[in-house]
Amino acid sequence: MKNLNIIWVIVMACVLNIAPIFGQSIAKKNKIIADSKTAKAEFIKSDPLMKALFEKASGYVIFPNVGKGGIGIGGAAGNGVVYEQNKRIGMAKLTQVSIGFQAGGQAYREVIFFESRKELERFKESKFEFSAQASAVAVTEGASANVKYTDGVMVFTMQKGGLMYEASIGGQKFKFNKL
Repeated sequence: MKNLNIIWVIVMACVLNIAPIFGQSIAKKNKIIADSKTAKAEFIKSDPLMKALFEKASGYVIFPNVGKGGIGIGGAAGNGVVYEQNKRIGMAKLTQVSIGFQAGGQAYREVIFFESRKELERFKESKFEFSAQASAVAVTEGASANVKYTDGVMVFTMQKGGLMYEASIGGQKFKFNKL
C-alpha cells in the first residue's frame, strides 16, 4: 500500500510539471488560429475580391505572422493554419533561407491557395516547397482580379511592418501537422 501511495505521488508530480508545457502549446496554437482569422479578414478588407478565392479554393494555408530578416544570408519563419473546404484541418510551419544582397527585417502575412486536392495533399505530405522562381502577389485593392493559379497554387502576401532591402534568391519549405 505504501508503494502504491509513493507511485501515486510521483505520477501526480509528473502530471503537474508537464501540464504547463501542454498549456503553452495549446495557448500558442489558439493564438495562431485567432491570428489567422484576423489575417483572413485583413486580406479580404484589402481586396474584397479575395473572399471568392477563400470560398472556392480546394484549400488554403494562412501564415498570419512571418518574420524575415538578414544581412547577406537571410531567413524567415512563421506558423499557420491549414484549411480544406473552409474547415481547419491542421497547422503548418514555414521556413525560408535566402542568400544575396539583403539587409533588414520585416513582418508579413502570407496566404497560399490550392487549386485542387492534389496540391493540398502534396502540402499535407510536407512535400511542398517554393523555389526561387515562385512569386507572390502583394495584396492591394483588386490585386486578385488578374491573378491565375501557377502549378496549382496562388500566393499572396501583405506587409505588416519593418523594412528590408533585398535582391536575393531562396526558397520556402513547409511542414504540415494534422489537428
